[in-house]
Amino acid sequence: MTKITEHGKKVRKNWTSSWTVLQGSTLLFTKGQTGGSSWFGGQSKPELTVDLRGAAVDWAPKDRSSKKHVVELKTRQGTELLIQSDHEALVQDWLQALQESISTHAWESDEGLEDDLPESPGRDDKNDRNQHRVVKNSSSLDVSEDKKTRHRLKRFLTRRPTLQAVRDKGYIKDQVFGCSLSALCQRENSTVPRFVKMCIEHVENDGLSIDGLYRVSGNLAVIQKLRFAVNHDERVNLSDSKWEDIHVTTGALKMFFRDLPEPLFPYGLFHDFVSAIKSPDFRQRVQSIKDLVRQLPEENHDTMQALFRHLRRVVDHGDHNRMTIQSVAIVFGPTLLRPEIETWNMAVHMVYQNQIVELILLECESIFER
Repeated sequence: MTKITEHGKKVRKNWTSSWTVLQGSTLLFTKGQTGGSSWFGGQSKPELTVDLRGAAVDWAPKDRSSKKHVVELKTRQGTELLIQSDHEALVQDWLQALQESISTHAWESDEGLEDDLPESPGRDDKNDRNQHRVVKNSSSLDVSEDKKTRHRLKRFLTRRPTLQAVRDKGYIKDQVFGCSLSALCQRENSTVPRFVKMCIEHVENDGLSIDGLYRVSGNLAVIQKLRFAVNHDERVNLSDSKWEDIHVTTGALKMFFRDLPEPLFPYGLFHDFVSAIKSPDFRQRVQSIKDLVRQLPEENHDTMQALFRHLRRVVDHGDHNRMTIQSVAIVFGPTLLRPEIETWNMAVHMVYQNQIVELILLECESIFER
């Protein structure tokens, strides 16, 4: 299980194995069944409790996860979960059970907010019984109308769309940082994000000879200001004096790739790239990497091509900026590709990540040739 949205805000995927119990209109998650008479053994509280009243559940779209057999659950509070198992029949049983539970308790979704809505002022004023008696005797029609109004308000609140649903319909645009590459490129009608092209052009015009390019960190506060400006559609000119430090531009570009919901090298191909780099034959390694790059979605391929050709030009100016293929690979390896689920052999993965970036930089023209 992993959250992808919490209270309407996107969160980074963090897949965890869970012992899960469906109890009425509540879905409960914990790390494991520890024994004992209760479902959760000695554990007094589950790690996560999900209210299914007013929720929606269905098979997850392919762009949500590269895993198989994934169910997407959206709650009325704006939280979205992905639930997955390697066993298709098990997931189908869960989907059916969740759909039945949501349908069974649908009537409760209107009642769920009743306690949260305030009573009309003055209706329970025990300090003024005479006033209460007058109201009670003379406003029965008003009370009836008040109940109708409250009922309409409750229905409106329980049926209001989540932030993600509004975003999916195009009423709210995703920002640049943290937006999926496909959605951003589709919005900009391009295969390489405008911000990426702008950063590359600025660095190549003004910064290729600067020492420690991409290795030296820029001022984080200024980078965040640039990020805010780009996200809010402000007109950004990287030659402006407030962004004059080239390390601010390189830092923002690295942050853009780190913030992608799915890395530039998609999760689904991570292990294929690792297998390719393990080949003992150099030519076979190059050919395997080249074949995998060709399998990438168009926006991933074209953005990767633009970035790696730029980084190759950075390396070509290594006499001035002191950046080698190895040092660029160390900076960009973990940023551009990583496994969807981090495991104990993270250090081993890091070695392969760097080697993959090194090879693509070394054979850039061959790998991206037309």
